[in-house]
Amino acid sequence: MTRVLLTGGSGFIAAHVLESLLEHDYSVVTTVRSPEKGQQILDSHKQYGKDKLDFVVVQDISTPGAFDTAVVSDPPFEAVIHCASPYHFNANTPDERHQLITTAVEGTTGILKAIKAHAPTVKRVVLTSSYAAMVDYGKPLTHVYSEVDWNPITSEQAYQSAPFAYLGSKTFAERAAWKFVEGEKPGFTLTTMNPPMVYGPVIHQLASLDKINTSNARFVSLLKGSPTTPCPPTVNYLFIDVRDLALAHVLALEKPGTENQRFLVTAGNYCNADIARIIAEEYPEYQDRMPVGDALKPGEMPATGGNGYDNKKSIEVLDMKYRSFRDSVVGVVESIKGMLAELSGSKLTACFSYDLQFRQWTVRILDLVKSIISDPSSRAHLVDCQQV
Repeated sequence: MTRVLLTGGSGFIAAHVLESLLEHDYSVVTTVRSPEKGQQILDSHKQYGKDKLDFVVVQDISTPGAFDTAVVSDPPFEAVIHCASPYHFNANTPDERHQLITTAVEGTTGILKAIKAHAPTVKRVVLTSSYAAMVDYGKPLTHVYSEVDWNPITSEQAYQSAPFAYLGSKTFAERAAWKFVEGEKPGFTLTTMNPPMVYGPVIHQLASLDKINTSNARFVSLLKGSPTTPCPPTVNYLFIDVRDLALAHVLALEKPGTENQRFLVTAGNYCNADIARIIAEEYPEYQDRMPVGDALKPGEMPATGGNGYDNKKSIEVLDMKYRSFRDSVVGVVESIKGMLAELSGSKLTACFSYDLQFRQWTVRILDLVKSIISDPSSRAHLVDCQQV
């Protein structure tokens, strides 16, 4: 039974990666930031013994040597999946932006250094990167993105705003990982997953809906809205279901030809207006909360189409079979509707805080896109507010 170290096991994506690993009969040790989070994971998987599932505490992934003891195991690890990295748009000061970027970069290089120094049995490493490390909105929206594309964001640009800092964190962390492999020539191979917007059921411990992961927060906003509440512009028109993304991580450990490769993992195009339409069709009880008419228009797909993409590498090498967007939307709603019924008052206000921020950054970015179209000389300043 292959033993795998999974970082950030209590997060939205990593929780699904954990489930997929267990379903594929791996033995898993996951890192968490506190014993309490680790115990919550064990409590929700009581059918497994410590030989099948355990945890180790890594409080701060950016601390030098943070993973030095975590990568040591008996029996030893044969693979590592690194999911732990911050994803938020709350870095509002230069110090906060610096922390966001350095946490992503140093967390990534730190675990690679630890594996090389202390875990010689590890032969494969899979890194959760992002489409944010690929996108270049100096190019037309319909540019066909693939694994050869890189975000041209500079360090100076990354410190300009919170979403720019996030984009920089993903781009710089992935570049640092490839630089490490090229320069250090470790005994393991590297594979990166570069997903766009990630949607799907929430299965990790969630204290309240105001703590929901960043990408799924817009669902909560729509579900507590009204027919006249404007649908937010989409900006990034590509998606993947979190369950497919989790499986892709596991397949990268197993399939030949995945070593030292990037993978753009996406099911294709969507828009935020689709979320509202699907919820209205699948859940009549929420139909009167969805935007309609003019309120729906800001979330529609552009007439020219959404982001171009080429995902054939993931289909041919990983044998991916992607879920539909409808499956993802239903997965989100089913996983949160019990908590949604309890949401009111101050909790609702907190839940809306991210969506308001998302709308503000979307407007700012769309204004920037318009300026690029009218003034090509400003292309160097263009970065986009995208996920992970």
